[in-house]
Amino acid sequence: MNKIIILLVTLSLSSILTAQNSSDEKAIKETIETFFDGLHKGDSTIVSATMHSSIKIQTTFNRKGKKDIVTDSREKILTGIANKKPENKYFEKLLSWDIKIDGNLASVWTPYEFYLNGNFSHCGANSFQLFNNNGKWEIIYIVDMRRRENCNALKVKK
Repeated sequence: MNKIIILLVTLSLSSILTAQNSSDEKAIKETIETFFDGLHKGDSTIVSATMHSSIKIQTTFNRKGKKDIVTDSREKILTGIANKKPENKYFEKLLSWDIKIDGNLASVWTPYEFYLNGNFSHCGANSFQLFNNNGKWEIIYIVDMRRRENCNALKVKK
């Protein structure tokens, strides 16, 4: 009888944790989708609402055979988005999601393809770190990798 009670309690706790994780995953995904919605629209207000005030933003890439990393400020990114020319259409197509959560910390890996005005520009991967700020998931760190080789979009065109 004790084994049955232990099993039922374990199953109940497991389903509660799974439901909580599912709810958090949905909220995390919505935060990142909102970030990209603002980017695509050129609306820095939308993007700003997804980011923590002390966010760190970096990009890594290969330049002339040398690996490099660049750090940008929150203000520079938001200004760049706000100053996007209306004729420029950005679209970052996320290819998959890998979401890991532990308490109030989440890590998200999203490989992507980036299109400018409907034309393929580059591919890579984004790594997001998010913090659950008392019920609101906020992006605290973004690093992305940009490359123009070994991209599936280029292989499809050939």
